[in-house]
Amino acid sequence: MLIDYSREYKSKLRTADEAVKVVKSGDWVDYTSSLGMPVLLDKALSKRRDELEDVKIRGNLIPGPIEVAECDPSREHFIYHSWHFSSYERKLCDRDLCYYIPMVFQYNAAYYEFFIDVNVVMVSVAPMDKHGYFNFSVNTGVAGPICEKADIVIVEVNENMPTIHGGYNESIHISDVDIVVEGEHEPFKNFLPIQPRDIDWKIANHIIPYIVDGATLQLGIGAIPNAVGALISESDVKDLGMHTELCTDAYLELYRSGKLTNKRKSIDKGKGVFGCAVGSADLYEWLDDNPGIAAFPLEYVNRPFVIAQIDNMVSINGCVAVDLYGQVASESFEGRHISGTGGQLDFLTGASASRGGKAFICMTSTYKDRDGNRRSCITPQFNGDIITSPRSQVYFIVTEFGVVNLEGKSTWERAEDLISIAHPDFRDGLIKEAEERRIWRRSNKR
Repeated sequence: MLIDYSREYKSKLRTADEAVKVVKSGDWVDYTSSLGMPVLLDKALSKRRDELEDVKIRGNLIPGPIEVAECDPSREHFIYHSWHFSSYERKLCDRDLCYYIPMVFQYNAAYYEFFIDVNVVMVSVAPMDKHGYFNFSVNTGVAGPICEKADIVIVEVNENMPTIHGGYNESIHISDVDIVVEGEHEPFKNFLPIQPRDIDWKIANHIIPYIVDGATLQLGIGAIPNAVGALISESDVKDLGMHTELCTDAYLELYRSGKLTNKRKSIDKGKGVFGCAVGSADLYEWLDDNPGIAAFPLEYVNRPFVIAQIDNMVSINGCVAVDLYGQVASESFEGRHISGTGGQLDFLTGASASRGGKAFICMTSTYKDRDGNRRSCITPQFNGDIITSPRSQVYFIVTEFGVVNLEGKSTWERAEDLISIAHPDFRDGLIKEAEERRIWRRSNKR
């Protein structure tokens, strides 16, 4: 006979306005991640602006709008922080309404367990099941450790949340919840996949020959991973696996083409593993109640020791620039903060240690500056930009002009390889810069 949790549920049920009364000036409040953002509670909290001071909020990859940030341009009442920027959070940062928290995702749980405080967590969850559990859904990667650390746990029941099977920590029980909030929600934004440009297809085509039958993929977000997924779907490669911090529509396309089976994975065999998910309505429908999918906390998904156990692990991520020493910048460029470290370094380390594994970092060879002038994304040497991946750990670098492997290469060999995949218009200038830095040999001039 099942225990009836409805009485406990009702005893903890509050309106959003009632629930946010627990927040005090000076508190740290956590919104968790992406679709886990508590929309109703955020609006209710913003209405308390003039009653509160110095309330600090954390989130990441939140599509917005975030009312507590929008309602207080002075940041005297609410101060918003992000672990990893969505495009919306990047624009908040441009407006001086968001601070970035440096991190790597594999340590997400440890940050909360050992180092930081959470006075109140507000998290959207799927409706409670018959056993008294609320599913963290596409927010499983980060939500559990935050709720475990929080002094007060508020769950906002979102009727649109898919229920996703998990490895562990994918749910929270009503007995561990302090306040429950209900209300009507708008359907999630239908984030359709970014359509690749011609240049993205060229970059993706350089990667395809390195992907073998039975490989497990980690694809970042954006046009290039989408192009890789599309090309694989049309290829002869088969029995691919999924192990990724962020699940996107690229995996749905691989599944629909019959390429994604997870049958040959070294660990979690038969399961597509992910931490968080952002994408289309079709993606959420595919993830919902799917026994072939398992959501795990990022402390598992992103741990290099775990990733290294997966044979033929292929990691594909993007960056904004690389210098001639092989340093990678993915978070800022020319003083503008763009993204975050996220899991790039985690998967770069783990995939490089995998038997048959490969880690690719992709970018276009040029960009246009604020004045519309074309500039090289391969730069002589960073001076002020944030380094995401150190030169000692960088593996494959890819542009539309080719792919090079920097592992085990000396400084002059790296310079030669990187210049070979730079845009031809900038190669002579980069050679001169390499000569000035004494990382260019007379013998490698052509």
